[in-house]
Formats: sequence, C-alpha cells, structure tokens
Amino acid sequence: MKARFLVVVPALLLMSAVCVQAQTAHANIVDSTGKSVGKATLKQTSGGVEIKASLANLPAGTHGMHIHAVGKCDAPDFKTAGGHFNPDMKKHGMDNPDGMHAGDLPNIEVGADGKAKVKVVDAHVTLKDGDHSLFHDGGTSIVIHAGADDYKTDPSGNSGNRIACGVIEK
Repeated sequence: MKARFLVVVPALLLMSAVCVQAQTAHANIVDSTGKSVGKATLKQTSGGVEIKASLANLPAGTHGMHIHAVGKCDAPDFKTAGGHFNPDMKKHGMDNPDGMHAGDLPNIEVGADGKAKVKVVDAHVTLKDGDHSLFHDGGTSIVIHAGADDYKTDPSGNSGNRIACGVIEK
C-alpha cells in the first residue's frame, strides 16, 4: 500500500506542474536581421491573456502590434507568420463595426531611445485549449509593424510592413 501511494503522488505533482506551465508563454522578438528587439511574456488571467513586453532597438513612433496566426518568423519580411489570429473570421480593428480579430492589439509607442514597455490584456485569446488557443496546430506569433494601426481597415489596419516578430512558445 505504501509503495502505491508513493507512485500516485509524483504523478499528481507532475500533472499539476504541467497544468501550471501551460498558463504561461513567451516570445523572443527579433528584427529583420535576426537581432533581438526584446521579449514578450504571456500569462493566462481571468480576463484573458496578459502580454508584457520590454522592447528596444525599434524605430521611434507608433507601431501596430498583433498576434498572427502562424508560429513562424522567417526574416526579412515575416510573411510566414500569416495573417492576424482570427478564429471567428471577423474583420480587422477595434473600431471596425464588423471586427475585430482575436489577435488585434493596441498600438505601441516607441520612444526616441528606441524602447517601449507594453502591458495589455487580450480578452479574445487563451493559453488553454480551445478555438481561441494561441497553441493551436501551427502556433502563433507576435508581430510588430512599421506604422500605426488605424483600428478599422481590413486586413491589418494599414500598419505597414512587418519589422519584428517572435514565435509564441510554452
């Protein structure tokens, strides 16, 4: 009986550790030359997925940032990341009456020093199982665009070229 108990407890502990680990993720974000521009951390919360990023070496100004539907970031144009994560097949943009994509995020502001701190919660995605999971077959990525997102123009808010990308990983 004692040996049986010892076998069950580690299995439960292992299962618990796996469940906790699935609640967080990260993305190492690089520019078109492969140089690191920062890291994003993602955490499941009761309100959605919290995304925090510390970024550097980016052009100053306002930039669109989105979650893209494919977990692949081939430089230099990052088109392998596919379109915005959009499991509900909606239009683009927080201001679009037919929108929004689950992967649409607020613009980020990069200072004159090339740095930005980001903290946002995306209520339309999850790190858990399901249609809105960022860990679906093929994965997802975070993409930073050259310009600002206008929050309404389909498919990407006229935010311009993709200048940085990071695959979202457990």
